[in-house]
Amino acid sequence: RRSGQYTMNHDHSKKIPDGASFDRSGSQDSLDELSLDDYWKELENIHETRGNNHEEGVALVVKDPDEGELEEEWLKEAGLSNLFGESSGDSQESMVFISTLTRTQKAAVEKRVETVTQTLRKKNKQHQIPDVRDIFRLQNDSKGKVCDGSEPSTVRTNENKPETHDGTKGPKFNLGTDEQKSPLEDMPSSDTDINLEIPFAEQAANLKDSSVGNMYKGGGGDTLLPNFRLAKDKTGTTKIGDLASQDMKKVYSLALIELTALYDILGTEFKQQKAVKIKTKDSGLFGVPLSILLEQDQKKVPGTKIPLIFQKLIAKIEETTLETEGLLRIPGVATRVKGLCQELEAKFYEGTFNWENVKQHDAASLLKLFIRELPQPLLTVEYLKAFQDVQNLPTRKHQLQALNLLVLLLPEANRDTLKVLLEFLQRVIDHRDKNKMTLKNVAMVMAPNLFTFHGFGSKTIEQSEFVMAAGTANVMRFMIQYQKLLWTIPKFIVNQVRKQNTERQKKEKKDKAMKKLLKKMAYDREKHEKQEKTPNDTDVPQGVIRVQAPHLSKVSMAIQLTEELKAGDIVARFLSQKSGSVQMLNKEEVFLYEIGGNIGERCLDGDTYMKDLYQLNPNAEWVIKPKQT
Repeated sequence: RRSGQYTMNHDHSKKIPDGASFDRSGSQDSLDELSLDDYWKELENIHETRGNNHEEGVALVVKDPDEGELEEEWLKEAGLSNLFGESSGDSQESMVFISTLTRTQKAAVEKRVETVTQTLRKKNKQHQIPDVRDIFRLQNDSKGKVCDGSEPSTVRTNENKPETHDGTKGPKFNLGTDEQKSPLEDMPSSDTDINLEIPFAEQAANLKDSSVGNMYKGGGGDTLLPNFRLAKDKTGTTKIGDLASQDMKKVYSLALIELTALYDILGTEFKQQKAVKIKTKDSGLFGVPLSILLEQDQKKVPGTKIPLIFQKLIAKIEETTLETEGLLRIPGVATRVKGLCQELEAKFYEGTFNWENVKQHDAASLLKLFIRELPQPLLTVEYLKAFQDVQNLPTRKHQLQALNLLVLLLPEANRDTLKVLLEFLQRVIDHRDKNKMTLKNVAMVMAPNLFTFHGFGSKTIEQSEFVMAAGTANVMRFMIQYQKLLWTIPKFIVNQVRKQNTERQKKEKKDKAMKKLLKKMAYDREKHEKQEKTPNDTDVPQGVIRVQAPHLSKVSMAIQLTEELKAGDIVARFLSQKSGSVQMLNKEEVFLYEIGGNIGERCLDGDTYMKDLYQLNPNAEWVIKPKQT
């Protein structure tokens, strides 16, 4: 058996593409062949548990798509389904959306529309099929410069050059002019700064035809992972959870298009998998879809976003100590784990389960079992392969950018659960001096649990994942190491959302129904302002914002904007004046929000420079309130 594993491992080493970010050097965090032992052992443990387990194991069927079907599905996911088919005549909404895309994003859309169009023509569908060139020509003719930029004009121009491609006639992949390259040439050669202002695919396109491209190669041995950091953004860093749901839908569409554009530029195939629906359990703990699990958990604990069993298993592991040697690597006894699993199913929700009987290694095995038993993988059927394929991207920075976009594409329940898992894994690694579980070890042990998904029911899939051991462990390593970066929404995407909202507002103002609604909103606001006894709100002088804090004060406060004033300063000012019933709130619980104007709602980080943000969104309202959890 071991020799067979070695052969597979050996085969895998042949498949490593040039420039892949993992090497086989003997440095502490390299993924050398010896270190793969943890992976193989974990896979053996999984097979042993599966053999003894109660699961009937209904295989999830991954459908082989027909020609054009993938692209059609992609356009629907991107919110652009009305560019083809029966609704193609009513594509105003999509035109607004396309007007905010960068050139590489447009190229990705155009490529998919072209494929769908050709497929529909072949099938002789009886509906209007637009010529893809007309769609984009119309955009460029009507919008001029706006269409190709992804940053509003208020953003500082020296940082905006790569996104404003004046005088272009349509989407092209070649973006090489000296002017466009200059910001990239100014980047530090250490390659540790992550630029979130310039779209990732645009950066890749510039690097492709540039000598600067070589500086991003990992080169040499695989030393400790780079200390990537975000360049400071004066208008504030936007994290997942900071935006309102209507804007997060736009973020999803833009992330999908940007990821596809990035993969196109880098010559890597991006294919979403399509799962055929199967019958799943509608109650219980193990083998239950996350959505159903959360539905039943929210009846017990309203508002919970992480399955209760998942939270409890992590708490049980941490209850003992995270210093236990071999934690996560040493399995619980398979028969005992099986018995505990059955007992949990019967008694967990009754509250009669005796947690004293659960040893720490058993709890760790149950946690991993929970992840594996999900009817659809935690990383989703749609994107599991895309997560795996991150290993094939040429540089560490590209891999990090792709993972950032993939995290944005996960459904909320999957993303929240993954976040809690990664945070827990980091806490285990923090005790590595005692438990001997380094980042590399933890990644090796956890990769098979997230990437070898039993539900596919196909040996060929499992074997290919087996062969990709080092690659998936490397992706796992990235997710743990850079989790804080991965939960950041890139500024270029937030700016595109702002642009979409601005464009949409322009169109909506022409609509009579919207005018009626705006009139009512104005009346309601006026009524509210009278109640607040602040008649001068409408006459706020230039350079002054009015901040409301209904949880802290009955009256709003006029704040003079200065170059150095930050969001955290404004919150502190209100908190210093609080009295009576608001004494319970502290600085960690309340945040300043940017509401309206060109964004739905955005929670600001304390280091946001308010004058810079005000220039980006002068029509916003400013409210201090507790963050929704």
